[in-house]
Amino acid sequence: MLTLDQLLAFLLAASLITISPGPDNLMVLSLGMSRGRKQGMAFGLGCALGCLSHTLLAVVGVSSLLVASPVAFAALRIGGGAYLFWLGVQALRSRGGATVPTHAADAPEQSAMQLLWRGVFANAINPKVMLFFLAFLPQFVAADRGDVPWQLAQLGMVFTVQAAVLFGVLGYFAGTVGQWFARWPLVALWFDRLAGVIFCGLGARLIFIS
Repeated sequence: MLTLDQLLAFLLAASLITISPGPDNLMVLSLGMSRGRKQGMAFGLGCALGCLSHTLLAVVGVSSLLVASPVAFAALRIGGGAYLFWLGVQALRSRGGATVPTHAADAPEQSAMQLLWRGVFANAINPKVMLFFLAFLPQFVAADRGDVPWQLAQLGMVFTVQAAVLFGVLGYFAGTVGQWFARWPLVALWFDRLAGVIFCGLGARLIFIS
């Protein structure tokens, strides 16, 4: 099982990353505002469930590397650190990302179940999410405690659960959140800055300390 320190550190980082303005949560917000709470929450749940496919890939890929070659595993950690650092720099340079997409309101009407599966599919085939999971999950693994695959699986499930909760809340309160972002656009900018600091810090830790 994960230690309490592992769980809290991962949950804090994952939650801050999830609420930072990005394509998934902005789409949840847009659907919630234009189609209603149920549709926004359904799409958000689908996006969260799509993370399970990336968890499986991370468990299989990282575990295979660890068994095959400790050097290759170290290279993955350093490469992942560089990728996270690059994401952090991009977020720090961002001018804010809380512009809610308007195409959701113009799309054909879809049921909540259709939107759920749309969210699952959109997330599951996103190569950027796959790269993120390969870079993000391993650094919260305590290799000295053994059973790396199970630790990775637990981290992936924790990420999925917190994403489902936060996306659900966002979809439910989409109208209020949308008005809030419209009134204080700098909030999105500072969410990006916070995510950038987290990414850069985690990336630097992987590159220089691991």
